[in-house]
Amino acid sequence: MSYAKQKLKEEKVFKDPVHRYVHVRDTVIWDLIGTKEFQRLRRIRQLGTTYFTFHGAEHSRFNHSLGVYEIVRRIVDDVFHGRPEWNLDDRLLSLCAALLHDVGHGPFSHSFEKVFGLDHEEYTKLIVLGETDINRVLSKVGHDFPEKVAAVINKTYENKLVVSLISSQIDADRMDYLQRDAYFTGVSYGRFDMERILRVIRPREEQAVFKQSGMHAVEDYIMSRYQMYWQVYFHPVTRSAEVLLSKTLHRAKELYEEGYSFAHEPVHFKSLFDGECTLIDYLKLDESVVMFYFQVWQEEEDAILRDLCSRFMNRNLFKYIEFDPTEETQKYTELEELFRRAGIDPDYYLVHDSSSDLPYDFYRPGIESERQPIYLLMKDDVTLQELSTRSEIMKAISGKRRTDHKLYFPVDLLRDESSNRTVKRKIRNILEIYRK
Repeated sequence: MSYAKQKLKEEKVFKDPVHRYVHVRDTVIWDLIGTKEFQRLRRIRQLGTTYFTFHGAEHSRFNHSLGVYEIVRRIVDDVFHGRPEWNLDDRLLSLCAALLHDVGHGPFSHSFEKVFGLDHEEYTKLIVLGETDINRVLSKVGHDFPEKVAAVINKTYENKLVVSLISSQIDADRMDYLQRDAYFTGVSYGRFDMERILRVIRPREEQAVFKQSGMHAVEDYIMSRYQMYWQVYFHPVTRSAEVLLSKTLHRAKELYEEGYSFAHEPVHFKSLFDGECTLIDYLKLDESVVMFYFQVWQEEEDAILRDLCSRFMNRNLFKYIEFDPTEETQKYTELEELFRRAGIDPDYYLVHDSSSDLPYDFYRPGIESERQPIYLLMKDDVTLQELSTRSEIMKAISGKRRTDHKLYFPVDLLRDESSNRTVKRKIRNILEIYRK
């Protein structure tokens, strides 16, 4: 029997709080889970700094990746199997892509990427195609199998149906993280009827579609996603922690470039600071490494790095106010100058941050769409109609982007009047104006 079709002598299961069980029958999947690159995901939180806001949000990319795999396994084995539109040869490819779709994430994920100009999707590709244990497992399936897996994850694979299972406006990735993140944060927003969605999902040439009878379950899913973004993912306290994380890394990088002599040399960060982070260096990074440096950097001579690390480690976060930079440019410029006069570096202690989300989008003539639309399969089992043409709820929110702006600052430094008392009072007065 070929490696691709080889089954375990006995099915393996992972007990899971969201899906009850994650089932593994394929030897390939079991071997991939056991690789060091995949095990590394245990040391990277799914929600980055969200644990500062919701203390239960300690779950990992490892948990999530198994969950996405399980949803795709249920779709291809229980729903798509035997249907003429589904090619059984794409089964293992779909499972591997689902399992590995996040394998390139680094510590604190997107915040980390922004600081160093990294792209986790690029590192995912390098892990799948490079000299790794994951590549060796995939190559045993076929010499071109790693390229196919990378193409699915990169959304360039020729079979768009396979791509849509892990990358579309309603896919296994989102269906898992919404429920998983809701469970671990303790909120109810991310809950939706996934069982109903799995009952009505159907394969078509370009993408997975949904029976018209399941429209309300799809609506519920999209509204759950909308609520999760604004109540959890964009929570201002979480964003404050992200600001601290980002500014701490920026400060360490700036000091390194200036030739600063660290008491605790950032050995693991040097290739990042130099802009030459190899795959080997990248795979050595996880959140325990970052937290180690933040812990020891609390003893550095540089006052800013020492203070930012202490704030992050001890959850002394920046406060925030509503702030729209397009309307308050003059006020922001004035605040920057006052911060400097107060002896507080605005580059690190006065930070504007924006969050933006588009809950649902579809193609409209003359208007560029950001995403592939969701289609409903009509009762004739042939006709497809775009979701918002049948749903008044989706019609009301389609293409409408919501953006939120906040200004972050250390309120404790502004209340300390041991120095620059008059200037700090001016700053507080301006910030009070904002609050009104």
